[in-house]
Amino acid sequence: MNPSSVRLFVEAAEAGSLSKVAARRRTVQSHVSRQISEFEAECGGKLFRRTGRGVALTELGTRALARLRPWLQETERLAEELRSEAGRLTGVVRLGIIPSAAHPLTTRLFERLQAEHPGIRLDIAEAQGAELDTMLDSGAVDLAVLFRFQRPSGGEERLLSVAHTFLVSAPGDALTREPTIPFARLAGARLVLPRRPSHWRNALDETARSLGFKLDPVAEADSLTVQKALVAQQAGLYSLLGPYSIADELRRGQLQASRLVRPDLVRHVTLALPRHGKLAPACRVVAQTLQALVTSWGDQLTDPA
Repeated sequence: MNPSSVRLFVEAAEAGSLSKVAARRRTVQSHVSRQISEFEAECGGKLFRRTGRGVALTELGTRALARLRPWLQETERLAEELRSEAGRLTGVVRLGIIPSAAHPLTTRLFERLQAEHPGIRLDIAEAQGAELDTMLDSGAVDLAVLFRFQRPSGGEERLLSVAHTFLVSAPGDALTREPTIPFARLAGARLVLPRRPSHWRNALDETARSLGFKLDPVAEADSLTVQKALVAQQAGLYSLLGPYSIADELRRGQLQASRLVRPDLVRHVTLALPRHGKLAPACRVVAQTLQALVTSWGDQLTDPA
């Protein structure tokens, strides 16, 4: 069925006059009559009978009107919905993110997308940097938020934030009471460090060797939650963490931290884009929204509020 033909038939049935329909459509009656005749041929029988005052429905026309009027209304409603959704983005965006940057960034990102682009669904995977790189290369994720030791310079990655390194302890510790602490003071310290293999662990070990000593951890753990729990519960135990993984505990007074200097171990938080092919429209919106959030927070991964 052609909706235009059905619309003309319904209009003629309601008007009871082909001349009235022609006047409304600003055309001649013969043109309307010819279109009605073509539609009657498609339906297999006469839909109207001519009267002295116009047209009236035949028995077939009455049955057709009862079925075609709701069909036309539903078709027009569907067409209107499709037109309204023509500019609406839909799709699944797979986002990989390092655990220390996941909260509250993913929460705020989800809230913003729900408000502005509800057709986009997030598929979030938490993983460490090396694993995220592998996932990007294989196409398992579309975008990734991860740490880099070098500032990104190419088009495949965009700088989000700069993260310093902190020596973290239980509250009241004398070593972390000062705002900064030289890296050399870690010689002989009781440390909880990430397990090997780890780019971050390698960077810490290399820094210590360059200063003439070796880091000798008393415990190793990949989980940031485990590292923070161990340090918070035992005095004289330390971990080396970034600012975003300890922000909540510092606010609640559960941890204490001093920024490491000489050298200042800086990691660059970057948004890595697909290695192959162009960004899909939904991915582009997620990337732009994520960048806008971080910018609005003063180039930090946590909401200042």
